[in-house]
Amino acid sequence: MLLRFQVSNHRSILDPVELSMIAVDDDRPATRGFERLSERVLTTAGIYGPNASGKSNVLDALYWLSYAVATSLLGGGDSMHRDPHRFGKGSEKPSTFDMDFIVEGIRHGYQLEVDDSAVLYESLCSYPEQRRRMLFEREGDEVHFRRGLSGAGGTRELLTPTTLVLSAAARVGDPAIEVAGSAISRIAEINSHGFNRGRRSSPFLFLARSSNTYSMFEDAGVREQRIFKDTTRGDAAIELLRLADPGITDFDIIEVEGRVTGATGEELHLLHHDGDRTVPFWLAEESAGTRMLFSLLGPALDALKYGQVLLFDEADASLHPRLSARLLELFQDPQTNPFGAQLILATHDTSLLNTLNRDEVWLTEKGSDGATRLTALAEFGGDLVRRSLNLERAYLQGRFGAIPEIDHTDVRHAVHI
Repeated sequence: MLLRFQVSNHRSILDPVELSMIAVDDDRPATRGFERLSERVLTTAGIYGPNASGKSNVLDALYWLSYAVATSLLGGGDSMHRDPHRFGKGSEKPSTFDMDFIVEGIRHGYQLEVDDSAVLYESLCSYPEQRRRMLFEREGDEVHFRRGLSGAGGTRELLTPTTLVLSAAARVGDPAIEVAGSAISRIAEINSHGFNRGRRSSPFLFLARSSNTYSMFEDAGVREQRIFKDTTRGDAAIELLRLADPGITDFDIIEVEGRVTGATGEELHLLHHDGDRTVPFWLAEESAGTRMLFSLLGPALDALKYGQVLLFDEADASLHPRLSARLLELFQDPQTNPFGAQLILATHDTSLLNTLNRDEVWLTEKGSDGATRLTALAEFGGDLVRRSLNLERAYLQGRFGAIPEIDHTDVRHAVHI
């Protein structure tokens, strides 16, 4: 589980901003506790703010780190493919990423500092007995491993200036490091287009690390007896799709002939009940909301099953507020989220403030220097943000800032009214 994440000099973020998943109101079932951690941890967080204020960039920074850990061994050449702040001296300064997380019940800390062409600093530590234990530390070309770690020599052989030690050590197979690398690299992101997003600047193709929803359905070879790969997940998928469209009753995998090549292939159709008839609909014929929810199901159910972090950008696009709220509730409920999966979303949907607690809400604003600021709502005005406060109404009233300021005179002038 993610505990905290700090980033500087990434896209619109210049000075360090920090997102914390440590609960302020820790007496709720939605929070999770650990034996070696005195604080309780949140399973959901929502980031709010005006357009272009940097909401998406907070998620993008966390995903950048995950992607770098997952792929640096594939060979990025002589570039770190970072995306620094474009104003002032952002391009001249390093970018930093710093996160604390729990994996297998033990707190870990990972730090990374890069410029355009190399890793400047990298370290991984753990706290197995609530005392800091450095697993490795890298400064430039010098790497120091904790005594007794296996695979140190093999890791060094894999390193280049742009290769992360965490990626290389996990590849070699050191158990103490592999679990940390796996936890970070399995962070998944989905955007409003319904796809896991790869890095545009990456020289290689992105392979989604979170299962596509299609993979939840399988033709068993006998179409009349086709089954789910995982009956529990399959049943859950159909039930969740029914939240978007109650008319959906089942699915079928239909053999079709390609229009261009003439070759046969398989297509997934959702089945709708109409009186005595069952009518199949190709996914492209479904509503935008149903398609969006369909795209979410694979990553969301995978996250719940394996205790992963899922980032959801533009959560309000094409998805009904009640569906977004239900998605949050799945992550907040210990029964549907027994392994501590986390959902972090960026959204304009203020109705979700009725589902989020005050310590689960974060606000972004952009200063005159074009840099993003990130503020925790729970710290905004101290105790003035009461647990019983109607957060949606207070936010729309502008009591916390982070809403668009529109000058109607300028608008009328722009459209010549």
